[in-house]
Amino acid sequence: MPIDEAAALAAEPRSGEITWDHKDVQLYHLGIGAGVPATDPDELRYTLESRLHVLPSFATVAGAGAPGVISGLSMPGVEVDLARVLHGGQTLRINRPLPAEGRATATSRVAAVYDKGTAAILVLRTDVADADGPLWTSDAQIFLRGEGGWGGDRGPSTRLAPPTGEPDRVVERPIREDQALLYRLCGDWNPMHADPDFAKSAGFERPILHGLCTYGMALKAVVDTQLDGDVTRVRAYSTRFAGVVFPGETLRIRMWRQDDAVRVCVSVVERDDAPVLADTIVEHS
Repeated sequence: MPIDEAAALAAEPRSGEITWDHKDVQLYHLGIGAGVPATDPDELRYTLESRLHVLPSFATVAGAGAPGVISGLSMPGVEVDLARVLHGGQTLRINRPLPAEGRATATSRVAAVYDKGTAAILVLRTDVADADGPLWTSDAQIFLRGEGGWGGDRGPSTRLAPPTGEPDRVVERPIREDQALLYRLCGDWNPMHADPDFAKSAGFERPILHGLCTYGMALKAVVDTQLDGDVTRVRAYSTRFAGVVFPGETLRIRMWRQDDAVRVCVSVVERDDAPVLADTIVEHS
């Protein structure tokens, strides 16, 4: 069996130094669609180094995402085919605002392994801290098709009751044809997002957009429209990846305000609102 649950959970954490600077932050922001219109003062906060604010979802790619998801898939007890790998969900907990440049230690481990019958889920946890203390914790839920069935723990349900009533805000965000190619430069080199033949071998008609790109686009929409553009108000952000997005499509992002959170649903306009992000919540101050 490719996954040895006991070995994966017992494996020593992997630690490594990560660094980033304003160019990495700017590239990430461009990769999630920032900078349109290019001279808009609100967009210049994401693209101009003299005004740069860091969207908290940058944490998912800081240091080129290493040690991260791909590294986690080579942990002891884990041996999988990348064509069977999907990002099932993502959670970020932010301790303090992310600096535009930094040097930190990232420590990753397999925090949980769940048996879903026809698939397995790995929870890869990364804690990041710099000289001033903890910065963020990232949990990536990795869905491994065809790797379940050993009779292990099925894990907790992460489904939330759907938001009620009409959304407080709805925005649409177009995805460029080359957006996945640009986003790859942030560190996720899985060929599923660029190589048509590899994408077909994984069951997709063509390369798909990174789930974390959609994740970043949705958070930017929330910050821009619900949090007065203030990235420092974000405390936590979680989602379940419910479907794929193809470059060239359009995201419809629905938002419901709560006391200290924003509920979000994201779908694809061109495919009759096919769901993309579900069980999504941004906690804020």
